[in-house]
Amino acid sequence: MSSKMCVFYGLFVCLMLVFCVSMSTSSRFDELFQPSWAFDHFVHEGDLLKLKLDNSSGAGFGSKNKYMFGKVSIQLKLVEGDSAGTVTAFYMSSEGTKHNEFDFEFLGNSTGEPYSVQTNVYVNGVGNREQRLNLWFDPTKDFHSYSIFWNQRQVVFLVDETPIRVHTNMEHRGIPYPKDQAMGVYSSIWNADDWATQGGRVKTDWSHAPFLVTYKSFEINACECPVSVAGMDNRKRCSSSEDKKYWWDEPKLSELNLHQSHQLMWVRAKHMVYDYCNDASRFPVTPLECLHHRHRLF
Repeated sequence: MSSKMCVFYGLFVCLMLVFCVSMSTSSRFDELFQPSWAFDHFVHEGDLLKLKLDNSSGAGFGSKNKYMFGKVSIQLKLVEGDSAGTVTAFYMSSEGTKHNEFDFEFLGNSTGEPYSVQTNVYVNGVGNREQRLNLWFDPTKDFHSYSIFWNQRQVVFLVDETPIRVHTNMEHRGIPYPKDQAMGVYSSIWNADDWATQGGRVKTDWSHAPFLVTYKSFEINACECPVSVAGMDNRKRCSSSEDKKYWWDEPKLSELNLHQSHQLMWVRAKHMVYDYCNDASRFPVTPLECLHHRHRLF
């Protein structure tokens, strides 16, 4: 449900709408999202939503509003059985050729193989920052939470509140950081058997269709941005100041705490199977952010 919320120091009160920021929090799909394509591939079962992929189409949805800074979360139960060739995506993205984007892509598997999740970060239209890991549980047997946290200091990808990736603001080193474009929240299921499973060697077996991914507990706790407001104005509007404070700007959220840092190192050491930072064939010159990122493994 969207509501107007204002937080001020001391005895300040919310008297003028210009100082208010709309916040969205909800667990209902229809309050936050709407179908984007293939309406006939949506299946509603009480509080659950299922998206269907068959050999005619996949399906996708997007948020009704755009946001800047905060946290978005969704609970998923991924495609069971032989899901090779399929991709379920959960991501945030702005618009245009110079867009910013934060991606979760869940890559289908052959029966018995581990499910992989690939993350990527686009800044000003440039991606190629893929990291891939094998999940430490079977994501087809139960629901698990997948979240993106974003503020002016860091972007954090989380699985069941365990950080699996951090993209840090290193503008002081001349590296662009996504902080001036409001983003929508999206999810979809689609066929990508040209690359998704073992580099495209394993194709989608349509005899197992339809492939179903199940959703519940949609949460957006973020700064809602009017379409009519320019990017820089939204950034100012969604940032803490002397007159207002927002939870995502709390000092403790400017970096991972010690426990989270240990969790991230565990994920990278035990479950990561690909990191663009270590791919010398693609990047003979190591990307600049990789040289300075504290969580890089050598």
